[in-house]
Amino acid sequence: MGINYGRLGNNLPSPYQSVELIKTMKAGRVKLYDANPEILRLLSGTKIQVSIMISNNEIISLATNKTLADQWVLNNVRCHYPQTMIRFILVGNEVMSYFSDYDRTIWYHLVPAMRRIKNSLKAQNIRNIKVGTPLAMDALQTTFPPSNGMFRSDISYMVMTPLLRFLNQTKSFFFIDVYPYFPWSTDFENISLDFALFTSNTSYTDPGSGLIYHNLLDQMLDSITFAMAKLGYPNIRIAISETGWPNAGDIDQIGANIYNAATYNRNLIQKMTSKPALGTPARPGVVIPTFIFSLYDENQKVGPGTERHWGILHPSGEPNYEIDLTGKRLVQDYPPLPVVENNKPYRGKVWCVVAGGANMMELDTALAYACSQGNETCAALVPGKECYEPLSVFWHASYAFSSYWAQFRRHGATCYFNGLAAQTTSNPSKFYLWVLLIDIFLPLFL
Repeated sequence: MGINYGRLGNNLPSPYQSVELIKTMKAGRVKLYDANPEILRLLSGTKIQVSIMISNNEIISLATNKTLADQWVLNNVRCHYPQTMIRFILVGNEVMSYFSDYDRTIWYHLVPAMRRIKNSLKAQNIRNIKVGTPLAMDALQTTFPPSNGMFRSDISYMVMTPLLRFLNQTKSFFFIDVYPYFPWSTDFENISLDFALFTSNTSYTDPGSGLIYHNLLDQMLDSITFAMAKLGYPNIRIAISETGWPNAGDIDQIGANIYNAATYNRNLIQKMTSKPALGTPARPGVVIPTFIFSLYDENQKVGPGTERHWGILHPSGEPNYEIDLTGKRLVQDYPPLPVVENNKPYRGKVWCVVAGGANMMELDTALAYACSQGNETCAALVPGKECYEPLSVFWHASYAFSSYWAQFRRHGATCYFNGLAAQTTSNPSKFYLWVLLIDIFLPLFL
């Protein structure tokens, strides 16, 4: 089993401490989101297999310039290899999930960049490193039932066919970031939580293939297998570049808790380390290299609250829950987990307010942003309007954050504002009223 070592946090242990923790956890693999030379040096001499990554914004230059590709391999691979057991080079990250004109240009340079890197490895006599690219499940147009799996029409022939041809020729893996949490959390009334957590006693029979499924992960993986077969590549092996379950999230995010995260990851490990290998219904007995996301909770990731809570470890290095990456510890041998609190939707009201400890200068900038987005987000904060008093950046920002979030959350807006905002179930207007009363009456007693 592998672990994803992301570093989007301002409170994380040093690379040295992190590598020591990874070794203590007995991870067989580690995946980095760059080719950090310090971390690669620290992994030198260990038996941990390493995956490194080329950023999305490097793809076009590497695809069009052989010298740059050769230099990238020299600088990031040759000087560490073979003492550091680099086994995968991943070109880009979820490239097909971005849709601007520039991003679409990257799509068409992806496979040429992968070929450049592979040729550079070969020229430098490095032959046991696989080149791939991790995609998200949104690369597929249809995933259910699995036998209906197919890639999106906008990438199917122009991007996916050349990619699959490259992976097939180089005997590499199709890397996929696959999270059962997301389809379950958006369709929890129709998808059983037990089915997503590998704890279901029920099964689903695919009407197209007749294959029987006992968990959601197998369904998702086999939809990729069927999609590849439809393009003429039925035998490319799959590797899971990311999977996991959030251990916490925003108030209105269902199922993000320690119990589910521990249950999912423990059962995942049991499945992926089983001997003989279990594979999936479409590919029984096939080993699937798997990287759990992630090593730490990362407090600088943007987006909804779950984005900052996928870690097996706290930033302190202490575990969020006990886990054995070797798979030798049986699930029933772990101590009891915390009581589940949010496996059903939260039906109460939620507000978005200033988080504790917010920096006032940053808050002023965030307030200006929230008020600049139209729809009269801050109309009530104009002098003379009902929420202008008390004149405070703190209170104005809390109003603006809640107003902005209420109007734009259905379009993907989150209550985060670079860590300055947080959700609350307490109506902030009550506190606002107290502050207003204090502002009015306190001078009378002075």
